[in-house]
This record gives sequence, C-alpha cells and structure tokens, in this order.
Amino acid sequence: MNSTGGSQVLVRDKFASAFVKNFILVMVWLILSYINGSLVTTFFRKQIFNEDPRYILFIHMVINDALLLTLTVTMTLLSYIFYTISVYVCTGFVLVAMITSHNTPLNLAGMAIERYIAVCDPLRHSQICTVRRTYIFIGLIWFFSFVPDITDLFVTLSKEPLSFFYSSVFCLRQNVFKDLVLMYRRDVFDAFYFSIVFLTLIYTYLRVLLAAHAMSTDKSSAHRARNTILLHGAQLLMCMLSYIYPSMEVFLNIIFPGHTLEIRYANYLISFIVPRFLSPIIYGVRDQKFRKYLKRNFVISQCKVMTRVENQVEENKTDV
Repeated sequence: MNSTGGSQVLVRDKFASAFVKNFILVMVWLILSYINGSLVTTFFRKQIFNEDPRYILFIHMVINDALLLTLTVTMTLLSYIFYTISVYVCTGFVLVAMITSHNTPLNLAGMAIERYIAVCDPLRHSQICTVRRTYIFIGLIWFFSFVPDITDLFVTLSKEPLSFFYSSVFCLRQNVFKDLVLMYRRDVFDAFYFSIVFLTLIYTYLRVLLAAHAMSTDKSSAHRARNTILLHGAQLLMCMLSYIYPSMEVFLNIIFPGHTLEIRYANYLISFIVPRFLSPIIYGVRDQKFRKYLKRNFVISQCKVMTRVENQVEENKTDV
C-alpha cells in the first residue's frame, strides 16, 4: 500500500502473480507444518528429550516458529483475499507475529549458550543447564519480547481515536502503529536486541569452534563441528533479519521504486521462511539422537497407515 496526497492507494498484484505467490506460500507452509508436527510429536513421545535443556529449547523454537508462520501466512492470504481488514483484528495478528519473530533469535542465543557450556565447561553443564532453569529462560524470552511490543499497543490506544480500530487497513505493522515515537523506539530496541544476539553468537561459537579443534584428534570430526557452527551462525544471522525487516524494506523501495510488492514478498521469504526451513534440518534431522527416533516414529506412522488401508480393503471385499 502506497501513500499519495495523504490518502492510501492500494497496489494489487495481477491474478496470475497473486495465485503463484500464494500457492508457493501455502505449499511451503504445509511442508513446514508437517515437518514441525513430526518433530513435536517425537519430542513429546520420548521422555529423554523432555529432560534435556537442548531439546527443550529446540522444540520451543519449533512451536514458536510454527505459530509465527501460521500467523504471517494467514495475514498474507487475507491481504490477497480482502486487501484490507479491521484494525483491531490486524493489531492482534501483528502483535503476536512481532513477539514470536523476536523470540526466535533470543531462543537461538540461548541454544548457543547451552552448547558453549556443554563443550567448554562439561563438568558443570548438568548443574547450570537444568530443566527448571531452561523453562525460566523460555519465560524470560517471552517477557523480553512481549514488553517492548505491547507498549506499541498502549501508546496507540492512548493516541488514536476509538474509530480508528474499527476502520480497515492493509495489515502491516506501520499501518497500525503509526506514531513516529514508536518507530524510533522500535529501532532502538531492535538495535539493542540485534547487538546482544550478535555478540552472543560471535563469542559462544568462536569459543566452541576453538574448543572443538583443541579436543578433536580426528580432522573429519573438527570439519563437521566447523560446518555445524557455520550453519548455526547462518541461521541466526538470517533470523536476526526480522529485526531490520521494516527498515530493509524501506531501503530497497528507495533503490528499486515501483517494485513494492515484489520486495515485500521476497523480503518475507528471506527473513521469515528460509530460517524456519533451516531449524528442523540443523537441530532435528542432523542430530543423530533425534533423527533415530524421528525415523522410528515415521516408520510406525507408515505402518499404521498401511494397516488401515489393508483393513479398509478387506472390509470392502466383505461388503461385496
């Protein structure tokens, strides 16, 4: 949506373009939902994962990302179907999406700290990284993501008339929380979070990398450790793009005027979709312990499906 002469002008995709974009988005969401559902099922079926802080943090990230993707995909579909929706509905979507998008980098920072302690201080790992402390840390993640974002709502409630919340807008963060003070406050908090997570990434992964090289007598093992760290770092850096998502979109619109819709769609895929594809691969499929139980659950599920099909065929033969 562009602004011209103080009024909002709605920019729409052509039908073919809109169909392709939404088809890709829905297919990606379905694939990720299936993968995430399999990971969550595996986690809750095995007590061994419920007692390991590493996997608790991992499954929290999976659930958080699944919620974020569901919300953002729903918002995108609504924007193509209805174009504008009520402000109070959009506000709820935007708030939860903002909170969950901020949760992921903080969660990854926590996972980096847990790996750092496990590798660099293994004797104290079980004392420092307990299940109780892990859940407290998850609570703190939600608190520190919730407080800055909920202030946007309170400020908007105090400055906007009630009629504004019953009007309709194209559902974007800047169309709901329009006050300039909120924009500056958002930049400050995002820069602060970005710095904390980035410094955590650099410190912990460099220490883990050095420790892996020092302890490893097998070059191939050190090579795998280095590759894993690079994957973790790439994912964390891509997740942190959610902090600069609005500013990046404005910057690209200045460089490439007239391509607002394409920039917004590409920005969304890079900042939100791609990092969520890496999470199951890095922390689920590549993990030997988790992969073993994941395969076992998949085989069991396939056997159950085949049994149901065979039973249905037998029932049909009997009826005939």
